[in-house]
Amino acid sequence: MRKVALAFIFVVVFFVGVPVLLGTIMWTRITEQYKGYDSAEQFVEIPRGATAADIRHRLVDAGVVENDLTMRAALMWSRQAGKLKAGEYRFDRPLSAVEVIDRLVRGDVHTRRVTFREGLTIAEMAEVFAMQELGQASDFVAAAKDASLIADLDPDARDLEGYLFPETYTVSRSTSAVELVSAMVARFRNNFPEASRQRAAADGFSVREVVTLASLVEKETARGDERPMVSAVYRNRLRIGMGMQADPTVIYALQKAGKYDGNIRKEDLAINSPYNTYRYPGLPPGPIASPGKASLDAAARPADAPYLFFVSKNDGSHVFATTLAEHNRNVEEYQVRYFQKRK
Repeated sequence: MRKVALAFIFVVVFFVGVPVLLGTIMWTRITEQYKGYDSAEQFVEIPRGATAADIRHRLVDAGVVENDLTMRAALMWSRQAGKLKAGEYRFDRPLSAVEVIDRLVRGDVHTRRVTFREGLTIAEMAEVFAMQELGQASDFVAAAKDASLIADLDPDARDLEGYLFPETYTVSRSTSAVELVSAMVARFRNNFPEASRQRAAADGFSVREVVTLASLVEKETARGDERPMVSAVYRNRLRIGMGMQADPTVIYALQKAGKYDGNIRKEDLAINSPYNTYRYPGLPPGPIASPGKASLDAAARPADAPYLFFVSKNDGSHVFATTLAEHNRNVEEYQVRYFQKRK
């Protein structure tokens, strides 16, 4: 009987103790922090549709998890193998396999913020895209040629100039130019809703025309209180058939011709381009930059003002005038005399 009892105890200890021991060892392995890469940080890309096995191998190969067995055990323990999210992950310190799985389940992907300020052209936005190391500038320019993204609002558009909303966007290193451009157009739609489009239409403006007007306003002033007045000036000129004579349109024409060096000369006002509003009447054929919300609102809702002219006061603001005589006096005071004093 004593032998039987000892055998029974041995069996119980074996079948209970061994699993407990193994479980303790495995728990220690999956909760022990590890860092197997030498660099300060390590990036791991988890593509969409990747299997649990693919993910395990990527993490082990990158030195984020020590070995496949540890990762397998951690996934079995967590029961989260089917909830791991795609994206690029950044690791910069030792983590346990359980902690790594938690990050992938939460979708704690590495992102960065890229800002496109108001008044940039497609070409200038492409430079920002490249400077942030998101891709080649040419990729952004190519994506911005997809006018189908705005065809329902502007069937005459040949590219997305004016429709890439200037704002700060959160992106990952893997965000493509196509994805970013699509998001920028979506943001434009949100900031120029149906109500604004209907208001512009009631005044006889198409979406393309009002966005073009908004781009002029954006390039002329950065002051929120002046934007509705600048809009009123251009609207008043359109109403009486007076030329826009907007310097930013000349700059845009020179940029498209590859001739802009940062200055406008008298002879530049004669450049033969449909965007040159000194030479051709009415609005230019399309937007010359990406307007922000304030300029879009001002274009759709101009100030109730009789102004036809404005000139810079060289302090970021402008002075407005109704008559040419008044405007000439302003030019004399704020331009001629101002620069004479600086000599």
